Amino acid sequence: MQTLPTLNNSNTNQPTFDTTIKRRKTRPVKVGNVTIGGGYPVVVQSMINEDTLDIDGSVAAIRRLHEIGCEIVRVTVPSMAHAKALAEIKQKLVQTYRDVPIVADVHHNGMKIALEVAKHIEKVRINPGLYVFEKPNPNRTEYTEAEFKEIGEKIAETLEPLVVSLRDQGKAMRIGVNHGSLAERMLFTYGDTPEGMVESALEFIRICESLDFRNIVISMKASRVPVMVAAYRLMAKRMDDLGMDYPLHLGVTEAGDGEYGRIKSTAGIATLLADGIGDTIRVSLTEAPEKEIPVCYSILQALGLRKTMVEYVACPSCGRTLFNLEEVLHKVREATKHLTGLDIAVMGCIVNGPGEMADADYGYVGKTPGYISLYRGREEIKKVPEDQGVEELINLIKADGRWVDP
Repeated sequence: MQTLPTLNNSNTNQPTFDTTIKRRKTRPVKVGNVTIGGGYPVVVQSMINEDTLDIDGSVAAIRRLHEIGCEIVRVTVPSMAHAKALAEIKQKLVQTYRDVPIVADVHHNGMKIALEVAKHIEKVRINPGLYVFEKPNPNRTEYTEAEFKEIGEKIAETLEPLVVSLRDQGKAMRIGVNHGSLAERMLFTYGDTPEGMVESALEFIRICESLDFRNIVISMKASRVPVMVAAYRLMAKRMDDLGMDYPLHLGVTEAGDGEYGRIKSTAGIATLLADGIGDTIRVSLTEAPEKEIPVCYSILQALGLRKTMVEYVACPSCGRTLFNLEEVLHKVREATKHLTGLDIAVMGCIVNGPGEMADADYGYVGKTPGYISLYRGREEIKKVPEDQGVEELINLIKADGRWVDP
């Protein structure tokens, strides 16, 4: 009879597997009172929908996002009037609420607009494909080296005043490349590819570095997850090869709405975070911005990168389950969801009980019909009637001094 060899756990030659994510080392970039990169927790961002000319509406929208955990808020700045409105938005925020870090989104031919917003807020986002508009030539078959260089010099000339302003004020820039808006010469030279996105970002990084400005964050967004993941991985590799350590802002742009929008965003963002790539994230949903924040925190919590809510461990239910697991989990969640930093397991039977929930702080297990066994870690504390289970779980958490009122 064949038998499997016994594993010698004392053998130091056995491979070990680290279950923690090792984040790529990046430089710290200050955005107001928030730091991106440098080993700081992954920062959560979102963007308001309000017209920036609507001062009161914008202030209220920024406050709503910040109050539910959004740490940096982006606003769109399509004109000089919008740029000037930022001064009043910032002032009103400080007077009526607090100083929230703001990013201004600047796109087409944005030098003058960007210079104005740089006076009022902590960070300016520019899109390399749109910052200096390159008029498409339908008859073009190639870009000569001289043409490529000439446009590059024009970009450097246009970008320099903004870089100097941000550098001298100690403010930040996001070089935000979008797959769907690459400049024409990048498309001709590299194609509609992650390589073109990376080279577009590197061109702007080199201009910033030539002016001794390194308070930079990079994003490489695409609406297709495989393109987005490839672009960020290539960007991280190229920066490592070049000795650059800029933080990366992750996001799947135009992800859509509902369940698929959330899955699509998670597929891209979580894949990269698990690789150790990424220092700040935004989930882009075609919904109210407030709905993006819970998705961000769920991604970070699931990966063990931030703990901002209760972690619920629950079995999927089967024929052994001794109570309505879905209903009980809902009751436990509703009673405890306001707590932070706890792991609570809800298990339908003894088979999935102590073993599967070994890492949980508290366990709620159906071991015998009509009764609930409550655990602290691996230790069974008491057995109570099923209709008293949630109440007694709360009492146990209170007895340990870990309860706070909602």
